[in-house]
Amino acid sequence: MAKRKPDEPKKGAPEWQTTFSDLMNLLLCFFVMLFAMSNMDESKLQELVAAMNNTISIFDAGSSAIGDGVLISNGVSQLNELDQYINSTGKTAEGTVNNQNMEEFEGFPENVTADQLQQAMDALALQENETIAESVQEMASDSDIGDEVDVSFTAQYVQLTMNGALLFDSGSAELKEEAEAVLDKVGRILEKYGQGTVQIEGHTDNVPINSALYPSNEELSSARALSVFYYLVDHTNLDPANLQHAGMGERNPIAGNDTAEGRRSNRRVEIRIYNPSR
Repeated sequence: MAKRKPDEPKKGAPEWQTTFSDLMNLLLCFFVMLFAMSNMDESKLQELVAAMNNTISIFDAGSSAIGDGVLISNGVSQLNELDQYINSTGKTAEGTVNNQNMEEFEGFPENVTADQLQQAMDALALQENETIAESVQEMASDSDIGDEVDVSFTAQYVQLTMNGALLFDSGSAELKEEAEAVLDKVGRILEKYGQGTVQIEGHTDNVPINSALYPSNEELSSARALSVFYYLVDHTNLDPANLQHAGMGERNPIAGNDTAEGRRSNRRVEIRIYNPSR
């Protein structure tokens, strides 16, 4: 009877090493997946938190930005990990917002999508700006400039519109003497409500201009916006860093240029008070 050969040693890594390597690969994939699910733009998150705080105040007694004060819901302070902070604000991996931290809102739907949340925030911002616009209109009326300043609003800003003929002579960017009294009162309104960005836009009609100072309506509208900008800088306490100016020429008419009344409406200066939470 032939003798059986002894078992030969197996080649390659021991079985336990293969199992261990598979386990490590699975753990690596798991943590990569967790990171991908929790990854989001920090600046967008800060913008969302600030907007929600200023509109529907779900962060009362907490923080409106990362790294500032005590965070909401879980009662902890100063979380260093962004994904922990995301979880505390109700952000989920599927891009929805749950209502775990929104129990105070009666009827708030579960698993709200980002688009639905944005629409809700826009609606709330519109309501907030409507309230501001009403206060601005009341302040303008009390200052006897209610007829000279038209107040309107969107979800992004409250707008004060002044007719160009009130501020400037035809073809000129030099402020009229009587315009300064109006701008003084507008400046007081801006000091009260213009804590964010304030943009000054000059507009013209489509009648061509070609003078030594202003070769086109673009230059004229820019010069008029700049004149209002300089006046507000010199005569108010507004921070110049928050003031912007732009000349829009004839590009954004609000009425038809085929009538004298329409052209008169298009010659205007608009001052937009942007909502700081937007």
